[in-house]
Amino acid sequence: MDFEARLAAAPGVATLYGFRAGALQAALEQGDWPRCAGVISFGVAGGLEPGLAPGAVVLADGVYDGTSLHPADADWLGALRRALPQARVGSLAGADAAVTDLAGKRALHQRTGALGVDMESHLAARFAQARGLRFAACRVVIDPADRAVPPAALAGMAADGSTDVPAVLRSLLRAPGQIGGLLRLARDASAARATLKSVRGRVGAGFALPAG
Repeated sequence: MDFEARLAAAPGVATLYGFRAGALQAALEQGDWPRCAGVISFGVAGGLEPGLAPGAVVLADGVYDGTSLHPADADWLGALRRALPQARVGSLAGADAAVTDLAGKRALHQRTGALGVDMESHLAARFAQARGLRFAACRVVIDPADRAVPPAALAGMAADGSTDVPAVLRSLLRAPGQIGGLLRLARDASAARATLKSVRGRVGAGFALPAG
């Protein structure tokens, strides 16, 4: 998302956002990263662990990509834990499609034990592992495990990470009962963004990446 990328940006930090699945993978592989020291997946996630509220911080010790677990760099994770002592540490699940319904969230949590799910971390983890780069993931829960994401919210996710307002309105016209859920999601998103901003300030310009 544009908000996440603007938060992440700093001298020496290159950001990619607004891509999905194959497009993000291609952007990573085709990019010019001669001085890259590490890759961090930073942004929001859907909650899978019951009890994780909107705004909860998750530091990944590994990311499931559907077939295997890609571990995070232990030293980098340790540095992030010291900067963010309130964070939950555990695995994240990567998905090529949004996991938004309650049944899907339950099934993914039962299968992986992951705390949260997003659509980018597994791609970033694969890229880092293939190139021998350090990897970390820091995600903030936006929609908790017990709350489904309204279809209108998905309809409004444009490919470039912006909000497609006409698509949201069309979805609401088809199913006006989504309005309550959409308002709750907006509140959850506000909490997640506030936390994400606080997190960015606490990890420093280089996301606490250890030297060497």
